[in-house]
Amino acid sequence: MYRNRYSGLIRPLQIELESIKRALDTSLIFLSLYISLYHYNASLSSEYFALFIFCTISFGIFAEHNQIYNSWRGDTLFNIALRILVSWLISFSIVASFFFTFNSDFVFSKPVIELWLPLSPLGIITLHSLRRSILAYFRSKNYNVRYCAILGANELGQRLKSTLAEMPWLGYKFAGFYEDRNLEECEQRLPESLDKEGVIGNFKELITKTQRGEIDHIYITLPLRAECRINELIQELADSTASVNIVPDFFIFNLMHSKVANLGGLPIVSVFDTPMNSPLDGISKRIEDLILCAIILPLIAVPMLLIGIAIKFTSPGPVIFKQLRYGINGESIKIWKFRSMTVCENSDVIKQVTVNDARVTPLGGFLRRTSLDELPQFLNVLQGSMSVVGPRPHAVAHNEFYRKQIQGYMLRHKMKPGITGLAQVSGCRGETETIDKMEARIHYDLDYIRHWSIFLDLKIVVLTIFKGFVGDKAY
Repeated sequence: MYRNRYSGLIRPLQIELESIKRALDTSLIFLSLYISLYHYNASLSSEYFALFIFCTISFGIFAEHNQIYNSWRGDTLFNIALRILVSWLISFSIVASFFFTFNSDFVFSKPVIELWLPLSPLGIITLHSLRRSILAYFRSKNYNVRYCAILGANELGQRLKSTLAEMPWLGYKFAGFYEDRNLEECEQRLPESLDKEGVIGNFKELITKTQRGEIDHIYITLPLRAECRINELIQELADSTASVNIVPDFFIFNLMHSKVANLGGLPIVSVFDTPMNSPLDGISKRIEDLILCAIILPLIAVPMLLIGIAIKFTSPGPVIFKQLRYGINGESIKIWKFRSMTVCENSDVIKQVTVNDARVTPLGGFLRRTSLDELPQFLNVLQGSMSVVGPRPHAVAHNEFYRKQIQGYMLRHKMKPGITGLAQVSGCRGETETIDKMEARIHYDLDYIRHWSIFLDLKIVVLTIFKGFVGDKAY
């Protein structure tokens, strides 16, 4: 295998370069403080210098913990910037709290601190971004590259190869596919999408090249059922200095917000999870709901009052109908609706409304076709049991029926139910008299959960205004 004579130029200097990174970050923290002091005509007193020293030490500790200096080269710039910001804010908060609590004689300038606080992480993030850009350029010129081989000529291996090819800035050069079995025996089981010429050797040849230092990274993409074979291969690969990685084929599962976690040193892979992976996600979703309610409720207050009066005078029974439905995590909630029928069904068996259903009042038919019967559910949103956007809640009786008929049906409860959703603006409204129609609705619900974002929510709200209220299939 041909190697550029400069491809390993940076690797022997890795320790020295990491020391330089830390030194530059320390210099930037000091420079940011000096600029802040100079801008406000303040002097660099011993107290400020001590604050800088302790903040730098604390930042170094948290930066090491958050793997800022030895992060994987494929890590996104956003993740690195977030870790830098969090490390700085935590270290500054701890040190500043200590100084202001136990050193009452420390007279500080509030504008200086307010400028220094954002200036330091901004400078460090800019420096790391510049460094990544420079390294990406040199890697594209075959400097500081890593040669990787894939053990397992299969669809997963092909996908991994394509992924690496789409990220040339990583500096990973593909050395070829290798098979752990005889090439002639396994040729017929190779996928059609795989270039047969890409399989350049067997496992013994891979071992030989690895021991000669020609391979830096090995990715094992064998199926999960080959546990014993993988264990044997790993034991043999231990007689080399190559980095060995196992790529589990979790794509055979219908993943939803999967992630890798650590529990007491044990790696855990979640297969089904909620998009509300962090408190920030849940808070932003709740703030979005409250802002939308603050905008919408004043606009619909008078129409709701008029609808309530019309229901009261056109048919006997309550104006508001409460029905048990499943909320987030399958918990029972009571949703509010304007009564649109002559009956208030809330039992274990509920018949879906069909065309020309005798139970629907004349006014109720109009309310259902225009979705005006759902307006009281904004009170559910204020209460916190529902969201403005999310999978529509189904009656408990319907849930219990469809969960046995449609695989993954209950995954739609990984988020709060909504007044409107992706399924509704995609045309899936009204009666679901066939399993196919309900499957289509569930498909959109799960697709929404997989790709949830604030932007997607706002897009659905806008689409609801134009085509989500009225439907000829809503009886």
